[in-house]
Amino acid sequence: MGEQFGNTDNWLAWKWFKQSTFENFQWENEIFFYLFLAIPLIFLLRWLIYLKSNQKLYIALSRKDIKWSAYSLLRFIPRVVISLAIALLIIALARPQRTNEKVEQWTEGIDIMLVIDISESMKIEDFRPNRLESAKNVARKFIGGRFQDRIGLVVFSGEAYSRSPLTTDYDLLNTYIDDISFDLIEKGGTAIGSALAVGTNRMRESESKSKVLILLSDGDNTAGNIDPITAAELANAYNIKIYTIAIGKEGRVPMGKDFFGRPRMVENTLDETTLRKIAEIGEGEFYRVSDNQALENVFTLIDEYEKAEIKENRFKDTTDFYPIYLKWAIVCFLFWMLLKSTFVSNILLD
Repeated sequence: MGEQFGNTDNWLAWKWFKQSTFENFQWENEIFFYLFLAIPLIFLLRWLIYLKSNQKLYIALSRKDIKWSAYSLLRFIPRVVISLAIALLIIALARPQRTNEKVEQWTEGIDIMLVIDISESMKIEDFRPNRLESAKNVARKFIGGRFQDRIGLVVFSGEAYSRSPLTTDYDLLNTYIDDISFDLIEKGGTAIGSALAVGTNRMRESESKSKVLILLSDGDNTAGNIDPITAAELANAYNIKIYTIAIGKEGRVPMGKDFFGRPRMVENTLDETTLRKIAEIGEGEFYRVSDNQALENVFTLIDEYEKAEIKENRFKDTTDFYPIYLKWAIVCFLFWMLLKSTFVSNILLD
């Protein structure tokens, strides 16, 4: 406020009458502006009373003796001054002000662990450009839609390891996602149970009221030393909700190129039983997706389901400017009184 309009103590400054200043005001009592309509009515009424009550003395003058003088305009000065006083008083009554509103938003947040399969089968190209890259793209979009949630990342194939702890540094998290590749883990296979265990271990000490694990895989559990069902029950013991996403089409799907540069077709099957059971134990949902759009839709659904309540505080700093115009109104009124109460009044009479 002060930075835009300056020090309000400097009420003599002409800036208070600039159009730009008035455009930036909020008016607490705009209804008082209707009083401007009364100003011409007051003078009209005063003029009618003057005509009726004023004594008239008729004299005969020749046309050559009647001369107009610019000094005759001085008689309008009191009327102009009192009009200004009334106008300034109306502005003051309308109460010009400016309000700075500061909004503070916060949420207790949700802890979310993304668990992404990077096994060899994620190279299959039934998603564009392949299953893993599609999963990375929707993960980035999902992160971009969160607010103050802590998000972590686990990747797995034949083994599982934590790629990122729970963090609100989304730029860093996106960097970790960008760097995900098939050569991060040498051991082949799909260790779903181990991936759940690593994700649970990262979240077990969390004090968040809401903890969510999103598991994305295109295969059955073929590696690791922890049973997926046991791992899911362990996660449930720590109040972690589990969403499972089975990615990929059934049947023949493209994967790489053959010797002649044509798409190489491979047979793909996926047993949904384990992933469904994990979601059931984790009190979450199971989804089966077969293309990029379906995968985006699932993450959009999860994003809507797992929203923390955003709370906010609003702080208003209101500065009133009516004293400036009230002071000017008083000055104009006193000047009018001076004109009406001293010899100046006689000079200005017709």
